Amino acid sequence: MPDTLEARNPTWSRDELILTLDLYFRFKGNPPGKTSKDIVELSELLNKMGALISDRKADFRNPNGVYMKVMNFRRFDPTYISQGKKGLQRGGKLEEDVWRDFAADPHKLSETANAIRLIVNKGEIPEASEEEDEEFAEAEEGRILTRIHRSRERSRKLVENKKASVVKANGHLKCEACSFDFEVTYGERGKSFIEAHHVKPVHTLAAGEKTKLEDLVLLCSNCHRIVHTQRPWLTVEELRQLIKD
Repeated sequence: MPDTLEARNPTWSRDELILTLDLYFRFKGNPPGKTSKDIVELSELLNKMGALISDRKADFRNPNGVYMKVMNFRRFDPTYISQGKKGLQRGGKLEEDVWRDFAADPHKLSETANAIRLIVNKGEIPEASEEEDEEFAEAEEGRILTRIHRSRERSRKLVENKKASVVKANGHLKCEACSFDFEVTYGERGKSFIEAHHVKPVHTLAAGEKTKLEDLVLLCSNCHRIVHTQRPWLTVEELRQLIKD
């Protein structure tokens, strides 16, 4: 019966799998039982996150299903496999992707999971339109931190202050990757037009944290979309090198 209920539930998201993998690593591949405090708390957190992001029932990630998902990660764990074991084989490709993105960097995994956990517990998840979700590839760190990242790029007051500081220093606004100048190309219509990109690593973002002007760079629309179009996102330095090459 639990397997049948689990099968009817939505596919696990990257955010959920990051939190689950974090628990797996905290217990060094030997997670506690399905009725343990840690599994139950993770189940409660995932249910709270589901309710904040979408209309999910209160127990759509029950402890039994959460425990099984934790155990799914064993099939990628070289320490476990080297003992001639396989772990639970049932699972999706996204689990493999999340393992690949984080298993080699437990510190990044821990920071990412802690940031997601803090935002969910505070109930401060920014909303995002369907158009934005389709236009920008979700960051390695998942949907919630992607939304935090995008909300800071869209802060009108912050972006205007960034533009003003750059104009004061340089006398003009140019893309910091390709040097495109909207005003030179489009005249008055292009004056002051440019987009802001938040450069602070996504896994270090936290709800309520104050964004500084130096956390933003100004990019033309094309360069900004290229940064976000695939995962992993490009750094500004990688983007400049791409243009140079």
